[in-house]
Amino acid sequence: MERKYFGTDGMRGKVNVGHMTPDIAMRVGLAAGQTFIRGDHVHRVVIGKDTRRSGYMFEPALTAGFIAAGMDVILVGPMPTPAVAMLVKSLRADLGVMISASHNPHYDNGIKFFGPDGYKLSDEQELEIERLVDEGGDDILKPSEKLGKAMRLEDEKGRYVEYAKGTVPSGVRLDGLKVVVDCANGAAYKVAPTALWELGAEVIPMGVAPNGFNINDGCGSTSPEAMCAKVITERADIGIALDGDADRLILCDERGQIVDGDQIMALITRNWHRRGILKGGGLVSTVMSNLGLERLLEGEGLTLERTKVGDRYVVERMRSGGFNVGGEQSGHIVLNDFTTTGDGLVSALQVMTEIIQSGVPASKACAQFDPVPQTLKSVRFSADAPLENETVKKAIAAAEAELNGSGRLVIRKSGTEPVIRVMAEGDDAAQVNRIVDTICAEVQSA
Repeated sequence: MERKYFGTDGMRGKVNVGHMTPDIAMRVGLAAGQTFIRGDHVHRVVIGKDTRRSGYMFEPALTAGFIAAGMDVILVGPMPTPAVAMLVKSLRADLGVMISASHNPHYDNGIKFFGPDGYKLSDEQELEIERLVDEGGDDILKPSEKLGKAMRLEDEKGRYVEYAKGTVPSGVRLDGLKVVVDCANGAAYKVAPTALWELGAEVIPMGVAPNGFNINDGCGSTSPEAMCAKVITERADIGIALDGDADRLILCDERGQIVDGDQIMALITRNWHRRGILKGGGLVSTVMSNLGLERLLEGEGLTLERTKVGDRYVVERMRSGGFNVGGEQSGHIVLNDFTTTGDGLVSALQVMTEIIQSGVPASKACAQFDPVPQTLKSVRFSADAPLENETVKKAIAAAEAELNGSGRLVIRKSGTEPVIRVMAEGDDAAQVNRIVDTICAEVQSA
């Protein structure tokens, strides 16, 4: 069954356009509430959001839908996505909702769901919600005596800060570490600097003045240049750039050099392997992770299992295969000894723990492998199915033949916007760039 509202990471789109309207949000709340009301107990849903102005529109719309379905609503305000997932389990709620478009600009927004176990919903559950949005009638509306109610949670930020601090090994402090943290004017603008300071770090915060429109605007994990420059001018030990909902991160070392998700996963995987706490014999990542990471792990007798793009698919494989480290090159890192979804702050704390315990600078700790030359470009398309075009198919086949096992080619349609993402990697950088440019040109002309 083709999806109508949900993509690879919940619902997402431009505000007040298509399915991202308050009317649809209310119907989605009603449908999700109906789907997760099971039994006679008091049913509860936790709703968090990032700092977009449109959150003030979607939050009450969803709340109205859940109340109409008979669910009590616990509102936690601006909080990271992983905090919502954590609170669902902590509060024994039936459902969690995060209102966020992650790293997208302020004019987009989205809705992510978490089940009672804190994990994102399955495809089947999302399809059932879609069905009820379109087909559900007045019979799913509860009578007045069975309506839910809404309430604010007290000290929700303190709960998450203590949880994040608890992921650091006993006895480890960040005293003496100077940390630049860019919160993208997003959901972690209060909790991330607080957790780092309470652990002893000297904290230099950036992106902590949200106004509803400046989320991810020249800051955060998608625009880490300002963070890198700040690390150099402040002579900091490390920089942390979160995205709008703080479920992903990009780091930079003391020299201002970017550290991506592949290097972060390599560091954590090898560290946990040495400590004897790594599960699954390796890690889970997506088809986008660098070939250099795979070669590094193979050299140590560890595996890299790949999934299609989307942290939900990484988590599904982690759960089925018994892995406790996984993530994406883009910076979604999932450590399911602690979390059920990506958590930028918790992942950064694991890296800083290694820096403190090893006594080496971030530039050395985070240089885990030499990346294989890799080029990724996104190209917008106008054709209905550009990847079915015969000229495009011939260009892809020629590229695969040219690489001939010495590299990789990954081409996929985005699940959140009308673009085709073309990635190639191999030991010859010039060859990789030429292959990507050729395929992109064919997609554009299709």
